[in-house]
Amino acid sequence: MNDILDKASRNDGFTVPEGYFEDFAARMEARLPRQEWEDAAEGKAAVVPRSWWQKVRPYVYMAAMFMGVWMMMHVFDLMRSSQGLGVENSAILADAIDNEQFMGEYLASQGLYEDDLLYDDLFNDGFTPASYTSDY
Repeated sequence: MNDILDKASRNDGFTVPEGYFEDFAARMEARLPRQEWEDAAEGKAAVVPRSWWQKVRPYVYMAAMFMGVWMMMHVFDLMRSSQGLGVENSAILADAIDNEQFMGEYLASQGLYEDDLLYDDLFNDGFTPASYTSDY
């Protein structure tokens, strides 16, 4: 295994001069231009006060966010049907159920024409003979 390491030299041609990193930070600092915030940190320049908009901006953004959420919920509420699809709320559904020919064809096409399934559906919906009142 040592033969392989000897054959593959680890010298890639890049070397660092002696003592290069000893004063690297000082040389880099000397080359960079001085920034205003460095002078402010040392007390040479006064801190610029925040403007009115900079003070109020977070509250304006938060109010806009809450208004957006409120509007989104309002739109969802408008999209939701408040009446539902109950027979009592739709004259078209009431007329369709009252039409014996339509109901017979519909129930037969859905495979619900069997008496047992029809009675089960009525029972699951809460229908009992005692609850039936005829208006005729």
